[in-house]
Amino acid sequence: MGRCREHGGCRVTIEGVGTSENGLSFDDPTLVDLAADLRAAHARVAPLPPEARRRLHRHLLVITDLAKRDASLAARRLAVFLVDLEKE
Repeated sequence: MGRCREHGGCRVTIEGVGTSENGLSFDDPTLVDLAADLRAAHARVAPLPPEARRRLHRHLLVITDLAKRDASLAARRLAVFLVDLEKE
């Protein structure tokens, strides 16, 4: 089940969708929290100067890619990323 941005956030159910090929459920609270944290991190990076924004955005893309394979490791790396972002 997902949210449709084009139609005001309506709920959409698609037959056969809900689990990825590696068995992770889209309703998994860990993945939902990780996705929300990644969105928040991208929002924090967006207003930064272009040079820093590019570098940090690439780092977030690596974490996002890692989340496809290992959500718990991606969550830990995102936590470290956010601590480092606070220091900058």
